[in-house]
Amino acid sequence: MMIERSGLIIWVNDIKAARNLERFGSLHYISKKMNYAVLYIHASKLEETTRSLLKLPYVKKVEKSYRNEIKTEYSSDVPDKTRFYTL
Repeated sequence: MMIERSGLIIWVNDIKAARNLERFGSLHYISKKMNYAVLYIHASKLEETTRSLLKLPYVKKVEKSYRNEIKTEYSSDVPDKTRFYTL
């Protein structure tokens, strides 16, 4: 049974304090250069966790990740041009 997860992009003021985000879910990535963190949480707790994160002093903004909504299945409608160039 797969648990539905949602991703959150959390913009922070302090990278060292961003390590504390692990208590909310699975901390996937922290960008030191751009000051954001990627956190995966249970989809059922999305609103509750977002409100909790916004109360933290080192969090600037919380955005929902749209990675689950991006189409990853591609179709080949364009013909392959490489076979015309073979000798």
